[in-house]
Amino acid sequence: MNVHGGRPMNPSRAADFERNGAAGRFYCYLHTVSFEETNVVGNVYFSRHIAWQGRCRELFLKQHAPEIVDQLARGLRLVTLSVNCEYFAELRALEDVEIRMSLAHVRQHRVGLSFLYVVRRPQGEISAARGFQEIGCMQETANGLAPCTVPGGLAVALAAYH
Repeated sequence: MNVHGGRPMNPSRAADFERNGAAGRFYCYLHTVSFEETNVVGNVYFSRHIAWQGRCRELFLKQHAPEIVDQLARGLRLVTLSVNCEYFAELRALEDVEIRMSLAHVRQHRVGLSFLYVVRRPQGEISAARGFQEIGCMQETANGLAPCTVPGGLAVALAAYH
């Protein structure tokens, strides 16, 4: 059984979460917005979108490149070099949001990830936001952090989402 966002999914629904979209294949984290993620007006704090990018990335690693956790214990570091988010529509408490992640690029030790935030409303599917982050693969050394190649298992897992 596939698990996305901590929720078990039946196999028929799992197909909805790893599929080819208009811009290519993407990995999806389904998130239900909680009241603690909203302000007094009832819309989502802007910073939560960035946190959801991180959660999506972590769940991807857990599911598709679990060996990375062992490598992190041995000095590998996945350093966020840049992150951004553009907002198109407000999100509200108890809405289900799909955070769709795809590979934008791999350049030397850098990995670019694109994110699309989609919410389903009565009028249809709405793109609520779009984000991007670049991660640097680094290795801890006696002299500090040094760039290293993207670990093989991670590179293979990401390639499927390009």
